[in-house]
Amino acid sequence: MTRYALFAMLAVGCGKEIGDSCVVQTDCDPNGTEGRICVDPNTNGGYCTVQGCDYNTCPSEAVCVQFFTGGYANKLCDPTVVTGGACTLDEICALDGHCVARSSEIRYCMKTCSDQGDCRDGYECRGKDEMIKNGGQDVLAPGDTIDDSSPKFCAPAPAS
Repeated sequence: MTRYALFAMLAVGCGKEIGDSCVVQTDCDPNGTEGRICVDPNTNGGYCTVQGCDYNTCPSEAVCVQFFTGGYANKLCDPTVVTGGACTLDEICALDGHCVARSSEIRYCMKTCSDQGDCRDGYECRGKDEMIKNGGQDVLAPGDTIDDSSPKFCAPAPAS
């Protein structure tokens, strides 16, 4: 066996990091022990992630991010207020200043980045301004609020 064939076999057996491309679940978690899944395999080459994270549960290369799949209420809130501003107990104050139902929240570990060069093609390095504009927001420790120093993450770039 050549050195290149051995290297190729070893590479196939290694798990991928959060944010890597994928087609099937085993691309992200070949041994089925890390809880990594492949989401959107037909969009931008898929995304290896962990679903259902919290502020301190993602691998070191990632941050937990919450997305909202439901519609926003028209009620405004202040996302800098720890208690959620004007939202009810079954709502979350989204970073864009609107209350949204907690039941519409979904969380994923997303690859951290410091600039666009850290993300692969079809993805953007999303900081606070991009979070407000395009969705998603960091899940931080209780009492912390998102600001310009909060972790940035690689997320699908909006269609042009």
